[in-house]
Amino acid sequence: MSPQIRSVLVANRGEIARRVFRTCRELGIRTVAVHSDADAGAPFVAEADLAVRLAGDAPADTYLRGDLVVDAALRSGADAVHPGYGFLSENAAFARQVLAAGLVWIGPDPDTIEQMGSKIRAKELMAEAGVPILRVDPGTATQDDFPLLVKASAGGGGRGMRVVAAPDQLDGELARAAAEAESAFGDPTVFVEPYLPTARHIEVQVLADRHGTCWVLGDRDCSIQRRHQKVVEEAPAPDVSDAVRAALHDAARAAVRAVDYVGAGTVELLVSDAHLDSGRAWFLEMNTRLQVEHPVTEAVFGLDLVAQQIAIAEGAALGDEPAGPHGHAIEVRLYAEDPADDWQPQTGAVRTFEVPTGPGLRVDSGIESGSVVGIHYDAMIAKIVAHGADRRTALRRLVDALRRTRIHGVRTNLDFLQAILSDEEFTAARVHTALLDQRLEAWTRPHLDAAALQRTAIAAALAEASAAAAGARVLARIPAAYRNVPSQPRTRSYEPDLTVHYGAGLVQHDLEGVSVVEATPGRVVLDVDGVRETYDVRVGEGWVDVDGPLGPVDLVPLPRFVDPADVVAAGSLLAPMPAAVVAVPVQDGQQVARGDVIVVLEAMKMQHTIAAPTDGVVTQLSATPGSQVESGAVLAVIEATEPTGDQP
Repeated sequence: MSPQIRSVLVANRGEIARRVFRTCRELGIRTVAVHSDADAGAPFVAEADLAVRLAGDAPADTYLRGDLVVDAALRSGADAVHPGYGFLSENAAFARQVLAAGLVWIGPDPDTIEQMGSKIRAKELMAEAGVPILRVDPGTATQDDFPLLVKASAGGGGRGMRVVAAPDQLDGELARAAAEAESAFGDPTVFVEPYLPTARHIEVQVLADRHGTCWVLGDRDCSIQRRHQKVVEEAPAPDVSDAVRAALHDAARAAVRAVDYVGAGTVELLVSDAHLDSGRAWFLEMNTRLQVEHPVTEAVFGLDLVAQQIAIAEGAALGDEPAGPHGHAIEVRLYAEDPADDWQPQTGAVRTFEVPTGPGLRVDSGIESGSVVGIHYDAMIAKIVAHGADRRTALRRLVDALRRTRIHGVRTNLDFLQAILSDEEFTAARVHTALLDQRLEAWTRPHLDAAALQRTAIAAALAEASAAAAGARVLARIPAAYRNVPSQPRTRSYEPDLTVHYGAGLVQHDLEGVSVVEATPGRVVLDVDGVRETYDVRVGEGWVDVDGPLGPVDLVPLPRFVDPADVVAAGSLLAPMPAAVVAVPVQDGQQVARGDVIVVLEAMKMQHTIAAPTDGVVTQLSATPGSQVESGAVLAVIEATEPTGDQP
């Protein structure tokens, strides 16, 4: 057995770093965090016993510097490195650096990582092991083979991935996919496989030691995906026949044997007709690390996979395979993004982040109230998990937890997640990889009742008025919202497009059947046709946060009078979020056409193009490459030109 691990450095950030630290504390192991300058104040840094700054001018790339991470481990006295997921977790060269420094690597052997790191090589190995694979030779593909899916060999996350509908599109999509793969992963190699739009994405969790024992810890369904990124995961995969489930588990065991796998890993498969005994499964890839969705497996097996990883790294042998699974677990990924605005990542200070606790609920999060979501990293801010005796119970618990979640300061996909979990197709477990695209309009359609939203605004206005009255030092006896002309109630307007009216004594005037039961600076109770609604309200400089029957609602009070200095010039192009300016391909005074790229921004690993909305001339150019801009900043001004007579 290897020496006992006493101190672990986590070569990662955010929620996975906090999750590994939690297990280390339970095991009595000292923890070490590494961080970029952008993460210096993050919760995971504060929770570690020791923290080491990773030097570098580019925060987005700091965690990819294996030499800096190994140096941090040696300087902090760590004797082991846990890679988490993402960043360097599947980098064989980094694993070798860790081992060469005399440190324990909490992960599979570097050679295994290397073998599975190439999807093409991984498929070849699985085919040799008798595991079914999907593969098409693009040079001999016929019309009957389409649609096809082009994929990057060296990466994931949907980059370098293209769906090809017809033969005449194949060459162009191969070239575009190769270029994207080269940019994202430094390797332009791509391959082609059949595209099965209504198949299911099911993965199998494995755990193997150095003594020949392999556990298959059930399966997870990950079919609810947006742009090939998982959104909802659950274990065990629902509505799968015994024959197909046995085939999935057999394929996972064969994959482990084929590469002498050690540690925690995941075998991902594409499955058609999973509910039938005649269903088929094909190998997609093997992830040589812990998965983001590992908590659902932990919930149904009652295991701590990180503790098992550490034990295996110390040389321990696994015992008998645990019985299970027990019950059902579902996980959703909470992202700082705006589904109503083309999924733009959101940044800013999180004023409130509270998720209910209770039986069967778990939250793994990289943030807390007061955290700042920046522009440099992935938009996922938390995973919310519910476990129950069966799928129905787990689903009900998760829906209720999301309904009672309070998050303010940044927009999120919280409503979107609730819409997915409430959809009849999902509740009936009729899931597949194209379901999200098919139901996207319904799941992103604004569902807030106008009258209920109006009552939320009334609660905000009454709380603001109460706060103002409570803080009054002059004429303090005059009632809140007093008007010396009673026929004219007070008006308060908010973004998004809400105006309410109320009068002296906090008697509101907007909605029939609604009366005020209580109004204080932090709490408003309304009676709506005999039903009481309670609103918790927090008022700050330029914001009002309301938690009520609609869930969390962020309102921005509009000034009664507009400062001329705040009015931007016509034709101004504004930054949609805080971001770094990557490129400015135009010059001041340049003639541009509608759709021409004016500025390219980068936020949360994604590039965003700001284009000219009309033909015109660039009359002001404020953005410069390499600079940082805040949300709403003027990037450029386009002065529209009159259309010529020959234009339609």
